[in-house]
Amino acid sequence: MDPKQRTEIEARAFRRLLAHLQAHTEIQNIDLMIAGDFCRNCLAKWYKAAADEIGEELAYADALAAVYGMPYDEWKTRYQTEATPEQLRQYEEKQKRKQAPPA
Repeated sequence: MDPKQRTEIEARAFRRLLAHLQAHTEIQNIDLMIAGDFCRNCLAKWYKAAADEIGEELAYADALAAVYGMPYDEWKTRYQTEATPEQLRQYEEKQKRKQAPPA
């Protein structure tokens, strides 16, 4: 596979990931952080960083909109729920494990 084909495949996979996350608004960012150690906001930061790397100007708000499929504030109003005590506990436990020195 040549580099152009690889880039096209990666772009298609990324677009599919975004479409999947946009279709599954019931999956909260904290759920993604607990399970995968990343969330939609992380993807937006990576998206902006990729634009920066090639010298393309992209506002963070525009990167968020690309990931969420709408302005971030609109997504929060429509879909974001308050984290449950159990979600917060799981997230905090994961953070502690990440910071603990290896045994």
